Amino acid sequence: MNIEGFLTAVAVSATGGIIAISAGFYLFKNEIREMIKPLPAQIPSVAAADHKEERLQMLPLRLQAHERLILFIERINPANLFVRLHQQGIPLAALQSLVLNEIRSEFQHNVAQQLYVSPTTWAVICKLKDDTLAMVSNAAKSLPEGAEGVDLSKKVLQHMAEISDNPYDLTQGLIKKDIQQLF
Repeated sequence: MNIEGFLTAVAVSATGGIIAISAGFYLFKNEIREMIKPLPAQIPSVAAADHKEERLQMLPLRLQAHERLILFIERINPANLFVRLHQQGIPLAALQSLVLNEIRSEFQHNVAQQLYVSPTTWAVICKLKDDTLAMVSNAAKSLPEGAEGVDLSKKVLQHMAEISDNPYDLTQGLIKKDIQQLF
């Protein structure tokens, strides 16, 4: 093959390619323009509608989380906790261990609920849990050797009676305010 034949073949191929690309462009120019065009102004309203739909879908999950946290607070409230766990003649150390394990277990069972409540509410719940653990431990330490489980119950409940603002009620009130902000 000579040079002239080769150049002719390249020119014919290039011309054919240019014609094919041009024909494709003219056939699909409207579609190409639509793809290149900036997003229409309607998108924010669509995004807002999507966001609203997302919030509506999350509402039941958030309400359930608030319900579970109120139940958690009820379950770790010493007035309910000692009634539920106390057994006749249980030694002090056994009741203390049972109570502390119950509080930790309840907390671990509800730890995922932090995804659905405000960071402030979750921090208050964590503090309430920690304060309850400390209150039970401190009450057990302050009792004389040979004390019974019933003495721990009395000591903790007596301490709770001396507190002017019940922290369990206050925390439940905070959760209820959190719920009201959902609506």
